[in-house]
Amino acid sequence: MDNDNKQINPQDPWQNLTQFTPARIALGHVGISLPTHASLEFAHAHALARDAVNIPLDFANLEHRLNKLGYQTLILQTRAENHRMYLQRPDLGRLLSVSALACLRNTPQTNTDAVVVVADGLSSKAIENHAEPFLSLLLPELQAKDCTLPPVCLVKHGRVAIGDAVAEHFTARLCIVLIGERPGLSAPDSMGIYFTYKAKSGISTDADRNCISNIHQNGLSYGQALKKLLYLINESEKLKLSGVNLKDQTTENETTDLRKDSNFLLG
Repeated sequence: MDNDNKQINPQDPWQNLTQFTPARIALGHVGISLPTHASLEFAHAHALARDAVNIPLDFANLEHRLNKLGYQTLILQTRAENHRMYLQRPDLGRLLSVSALACLRNTPQTNTDAVVVVADGLSSKAIENHAEPFLSLLLPELQAKDCTLPPVCLVKHGRVAIGDAVAEHFTARLCIVLIGERPGLSAPDSMGIYFTYKAKSGISTDADRNCISNIHQNGLSYGQALKKLLYLINESEKLKLSGVNLKDQTTENETTDLRKDSNFLLG
């Protein structure tokens, strides 16, 4: 009987490879169709990805959590008035609304070293899960450098370039944007970080930015992302630029404690 079972259900040689990747491999088949289990897993992953795009981020809750950590915040809105408009008009997600501009005008405009912007992007779940724990690591690092920071700006329906307008208002040398990335079937809550040196609204382009992507439980860790970001900040201050001419040369063997270096935020 055992020998018969082995012949009926031979071991799939691809199965051992599943330990190395979350990608959908070795799913098997029933005739020309997927097995029920694999089909249901795909449907579940697809539902999670759709939810990440469509369920709105609870900005009030995120603000409360950051305030409890001792950080001031501002909640701003782009010109994308609703979620449908945000998805259909990416350009409006790059522009601050009239009310947001008024809010910034009522906020003291001083020369700052860096501004941190958090936008929901295309995955509210990414920001819900990862923004607070990452900021709890990043903000103390910046403060340890005597970095002057305005309130953390939480932007509803924001695209990456919305950070340019915020950075320009505060005359910030460094612009750091945390944003929910387009969800995939294996990572519905992936967060990205975009860094721009001397960002200017309407002038800075994607070529002027550095991106740290794929931050989630099965991707880049908070510590790894922080190390990369601090490295980019250090190098940008030396070279006075960011983007395609600034390369991430961090390695896994490098220490994450970059506070031993000279003060990269001053000078």
